Amino acid sequence: MDIAKDLPAHVGLYQFNDESNQEVVASEGLSQGLAQQLNGLLETAAKDKVAAGASRADHHDKLVYIYTSGTTGLPKGAVITHSRYFFIAAGIHYTLGFKDQDVFYTPLPLYHTAGGVMSMGQALLFGSTVVIRKKFSASGYFSDCARFQCTVGQYIGEMARYILATPSAPHDRNHQVRMVFGNGLRPQIWPQFVERFGIRKVGEFYGATEGNANIMNNDSTVGAIGFISRILPQIYPISIIKADPHTGEPLRNSQGLCERCEADEPGVFVGKIVRGNPCREFLGYVDQKASSKKVVHDVFSKGDMAFISGDLLVADERGYLYFKDRTGDTFRWKGENVSTSEVEAQLSNLAGYKDVIVYGVSIPNTEGRAGMAAIYDPTREVNVSQLGVELAKSLPNYARPQFLRFLRKIDLTGTFKLRKVELQQQGFNPEIIDDELFYAQPDGVYAPLTPSVYERIVRNELRF
Repeated sequence: MDIAKDLPAHVGLYQFNDESNQEVVASEGLSQGLAQQLNGLLETAAKDKVAAGASRADHHDKLVYIYTSGTTGLPKGAVITHSRYFFIAAGIHYTLGFKDQDVFYTPLPLYHTAGGVMSMGQALLFGSTVVIRKKFSASGYFSDCARFQCTVGQYIGEMARYILATPSAPHDRNHQVRMVFGNGLRPQIWPQFVERFGIRKVGEFYGATEGNANIMNNDSTVGAIGFISRILPQIYPISIIKADPHTGEPLRNSQGLCERCEADEPGVFVGKIVRGNPCREFLGYVDQKASSKKVVHDVFSKGDMAFISGDLLVADERGYLYFKDRTGDTFRWKGENVSTSEVEAQLSNLAGYKDVIVYGVSIPNTEGRAGMAAIYDPTREVNVSQLGVELAKSLPNYARPQFLRFLRKIDLTGTFKLRKVELQQQGFNPEIIDDELFYAQPDGVYAPLTPSVYERIVRNELRF
């Protein structure tokens, strides 16, 4: 094979400069020098002989360790076998109706499952073209897709919101992208996103790198992350079980077994474990102690096991599944459960699609946890007074944040997820926080949270 001659005309090798986002190497085919280097490499590789004693890989053999993004703590190494890599890449290919001739676009890091398995797997298993970018650019997303004739785009986490927040541009609809797929497209912006960019199909998936419970929305139902039939739910290897929303611990009946949730009842998502079955095996983490924490026993019968996701999901009366929150993130205030993800979505829309992190904080001698929202707004564009008015219209009183923090910088994972653990630990103490802080007064109006105000709150002179 001669690389420069045999590749399709529109396919090239591209390397972007992280700072300027300008091409360093690019061509309609390939630069002559680069093509010669690659041809030489292929010739050398072809002459290499496999050692006679080399063993063939089994589908149960470990292929790679992929580290989790670490949104709730340190990243952990998840075990990916040959069969799991195949099932992830092939599963999404056939479920969403990818075509071998599709050109995929991913600006995601290849050391995580989304970019390295779901997208790159299309090239390795099906011979598709995958366009990769070193660094995600919201303004460059669809211009890249147009330039390289991409037909399928990938998103994750808050990426879609960043793209939607960019000014309108000629390439918004001047592209060939027929489908986008990923996870984390909030239902509050889903319709605007597909309308603005002319996307005909959205494939929203849900799953964990270390887990065996994966689901897919392949009919573009807004906000849904998957589907389980309400007719015979027991035939599926995945379920939503009743659990404590704060601890994630399964709730058990008089026989000591778990129970499936009813329609519109939030619960924890689990996947049945079947040893030796490549589809249902739980490989977990390299750290066996960490793996054991993700397994629940005696689920629907004595002796069975399931992977427990730690996520709260809910199924509607038709069987469509929706993400509610992470167990432990949901907090109780004024006798009501508050979903941080729902408050984050509303607040982000009101704040102009800015990054928002919502969490519960403890107030001395006060029951429950008060809501606090950290908003990434380094140039301080958000009008606090107007924000308070809009929150009063869009959220019930118990769900409105009692404290606001305007962040000058933000900590993102490699998959564009927001870290909140450290923010939650810092609470609302202005003595240890340099960012601007506000608190909700009895009339709902936000006022600056000064050290003297903080002391009054701690002494219970100001009540919420």
